[in-house]
Amino acid sequence: MALRPVPLSCVRLHDAFWAPRIETVRSVTLPHGLAMCEQTGRLANFDRAAGRLPGGHEGRFYDDSDVFKLLEGAANLLALRPDARLDALLDDLIDRIAAAQRPDGYLNTWFTLTGLPRWADIRNKHELYCIGHLLEAAIAHRQATGKQSLWCVARRAIDHVGAVFGPGRRSDPPGHPEIELALLRAYCAFGDSRDLALARFFVEQRGRCEGRESYGEYAQDHRPIRDQHEPAGHCVRAMYLYSAVTDLAALDPAAEFDDVLERLWQDVTQRHMYVTGGLGSVHTSEGFGPPFDLPNEGAYAETCAAIGLVLWARRMQLLRRDAACADVLERALYNGVLAGLSREGDAFFYVNPLAAGPEHRRRRWFECACCPTNLARFVPSVGGLFYSCGDDEVYVDLYAAGAATLSLPNGAAVRVVQQTEYPWDGLVRVAIDCSTPTQLALHLRVPGWCDANEATLDGRLIGAERLERGYVVVRREWRSGDAVELNLPMPVRRVEADARVAACRGQVALQRGPIVYCIEGCDHGGAVDGVALAEDDALITAFDAAMNAVALTANRENHRNREREREACSSDPNRDREGAAEDDTVAREPHVARRVGVHSNAGSAPSMEVTAALPDGRGSVQQADPDRERPIDRAFPYFAWANRTPGDMRVWIPRCGAAT
Repeated sequence: MALRPVPLSCVRLHDAFWAPRIETVRSVTLPHGLAMCEQTGRLANFDRAAGRLPGGHEGRFYDDSDVFKLLEGAANLLALRPDARLDALLDDLIDRIAAAQRPDGYLNTWFTLTGLPRWADIRNKHELYCIGHLLEAAIAHRQATGKQSLWCVARRAIDHVGAVFGPGRRSDPPGHPEIELALLRAYCAFGDSRDLALARFFVEQRGRCEGRESYGEYAQDHRPIRDQHEPAGHCVRAMYLYSAVTDLAALDPAAEFDDVLERLWQDVTQRHMYVTGGLGSVHTSEGFGPPFDLPNEGAYAETCAAIGLVLWARRMQLLRRDAACADVLERALYNGVLAGLSREGDAFFYVNPLAAGPEHRRRRWFECACCPTNLARFVPSVGGLFYSCGDDEVYVDLYAAGAATLSLPNGAAVRVVQQTEYPWDGLVRVAIDCSTPTQLALHLRVPGWCDANEATLDGRLIGAERLERGYVVVRREWRSGDAVELNLPMPVRRVEADARVAACRGQVALQRGPIVYCIEGCDHGGAVDGVALAEDDALITAFDAAMNAVALTANRENHRNREREREACSSDPNRDREGAAEDDTVAREPHVARRVGVHSNAGSAPSMEVTAALPDGRGSVQQADPDRERPIDRAFPYFAWANRTPGDMRVWIPRCGAAT
């Protein structure tokens, strides 16, 4: 049986990492997004559709969805704490949206204002996508406030969809999956079987093209979902579709989705995922390229795709109870997602390359604004990713200082309290508070990047035999104050790419805990060209208060030794250059991270022959010039790049004297 997530309203994060970011969304990102929606006509479109303002539609046919995503973000913030000003603002926005709804429940300002026929182009025009985001916002608003205002709008819209689509009616699936997720979320929240049936219908119709034109691989419509053997097409659409399939598998084990989910999960995470958790290497389709074709400067890695991977990985973790799925979630969350949002909260990346020049900067808005508005709804919801539970089981899937209040199906009520400085420190204390002694199994995830861990219960060491599917498990009768301390050492790791990733040969990426690092030109005299890392370079950590992050510095003494050796070799023709002594006093860092996906040589990638040729110029190998090599002055977390002086950046760093 699948685990259940602990609702967002039951989790409070009090840490120095996530809590400030959530408040930045409240104070900066959300107001900025709403102001941009007002400035670009997205909000005025509802007033025009309601007849309150004259004029036609402004913007694109999917712009309603940006407003709905911002409403969901606002609702998620209200779930965390009361905010009278934000609550009143939402009431006003909901009134403007409700006024634009047609008498039969239909709601789409583009079609209403253009007069074009409804449902004429399900493949491209995002009508169902927009209604899906409306429904998700309405669920979040109802759960956070208890109000029915937005829910009534969404319910009427969904009832209208159900009257148009379904068995014996229209059989077209949505061009862009999203409504499936929303319907399943509504079913789990409120139990209306119509929502489950409609979601299942849309999922099952994808790839079944009798009587209609196929949307093709781009929209994952090339074959029925159970017959899809590898990821294809637009990455965000794929992640949303796979998330819905996973939800259906959890709700109905007899649906037999396990095999396709296993195939797709392994293929996505082992052959198509960047070390940052990014997805997508093809700009023209915002989609998947050939297996292992992962260019760094040419990476697409859309922010929304990383969010989609988090959504899917969370569902896979709930379904499988497997820490490896949460490892992927954590990788995408701390790296691929957070890179999309500036430190100040009002600038965004749509595309997230792993190497870039100074021209690649965040922007305050996009004509297609899916990423800014997706971040505004997603970041306040992260607390809902931290815990899950079974009948008498509590899973701690992510770590941050804070607390969660859980009501277990067996009637027990417990409070789980975390004390930690994660992700900068791997020491985590998890305490249980309960009014009466409570029998339960506590599962604490041991991340895949952690090669060794130590757990103690009330000061007594817990044996390694307690590890189950990547979790330390403690089954006992708990009393208030009982606590487990989990120590997850965080050495700096050198991650090697799978040998089939041509773009990364002769290079390593740096990772500490869940955080992937990069180097920027502003720390290296204006450019990172020539910066290289030697096998025996020690990597030193230091907390940078200005950036509120742990930075890395390489020990320069080894570079000085090599320079002296090169000088001696060049001045003494009788000296054997190959026999030059190296400084062997510095301990070498580990070179391989477990569960890294395609950017790991840990042996988890499937053995196969890749016959697809790489396009010209992608992953070309050039020989490094040893005489121009420079040491790393500082490396910062990838999510924090482009927040200071503009400059170039790279994640994969050449080895000294190696091909890059």
